[in-house]
This record gives sequence, structure tokens and C-alpha cells, in this order.
Amino acid sequence: MSVPKELKYSEEHEWVKTEGEKVRVGITDFAQSELGDIVFVELPEVGDEIKADEPFGSVESVKTVSELYAPLSGTVVEVNEDLDDSPEFVNDSPYDKAWMIVVEPSDSSQIDDLMSAEDYEKMVSAD
Repeated sequence: MSVPKELKYSEEHEWVKTEGEKVRVGITDFAQSELGDIVFVELPEVGDEIKADEPFGSVESVKTVSELYAPLSGTVVEVNEDLDDSPEFVNDSPYDKAWMIVVEPSDSSQIDDLMSAEDYEKMVSAD
């Protein structure tokens, strides 16, 4: 299981990468491995407001459909449209090709509430 040290993590298995005033969001390697082969990804539109801990989209695998939960609140400024045609990127490259949205946080201090890589690894190994 890959858990890049420079990212922050939510209890719902999303990762957050800070990029200046914005953050890039995706799901973790652990999450995609639990879901199995991803066949469809539903994401919000650019301009949509997302709210921390509330669903902002979903991923569908051969096994199930799972909600994606926002790790923080803000405005969606970019959506990874490559996932429309290539949902398998979520399985192949969860931290690079399969980022899902870029958000302009409404309160950047929410990033501080997310878990470090070490804390996230402890959480998933306890499950």
C-alpha cells in the first residue's frame, strides 16, 4: 500500500495535496484496492461548492458504488475529465493520473485537521 508522506488524508480515504492556494483531491491506494476494479467515476462540475464530510461524487467498481466525501469545504475549480474515459486510472495511479478535483478551500485551516501519512497508515492497519 502506497501512502505518500507529503499528502494529508481523511478518515474517508481521500488524499489532499496542497498546491499554493488550492488543493488537489483523490482517493487513496488503500481505498481503490478495497473497491476493486473501478468502472465509473462521477464528479462535481467546476464551480460547484463542496462541504467537508459530505458526498461530492462517487466511484463505481465491479463490486459496489461508493460515495466520495469532501475532505474540506470549498469551490471546485478543476475536474479530472480523463476519468470519464479512463476510470481505471483510479486503480493504476491513484496519486498521479487519478486525482479527482482541485478545490479552492473556503477555510484553508481545515487542511490542518486532516491526518498525516503516519496517522492514516495507523488507521487503515487498525481496520
